[in-house]
Amino acid sequence: MTKDGDMVDAICWKYYAKGQQALAVERVYAANLGLANYGPILKAGITILLPSLPYPKATPVIRIWGSKS
Repeated sequence: MTKDGDMVDAICWKYYAKGQQALAVERVYAANLGLANYGPILKAGITILLPSLPYPKATPVIRIWGSKS
């Protein structure tokens, strides 16, 4: 439930892990039809569904100048 002055992007930043944040705002708006009608700064008392998001796949680190000691 929102507090007065909350913003969707700030909520996503606090709730989702670092690797999940790239599409978080878009997915939250998709899961909450009509949420965009409230504007960028939300009033208190709005219930927002925060969908589960996949974690990105880890990519291996390739060192072209040898291994790190």
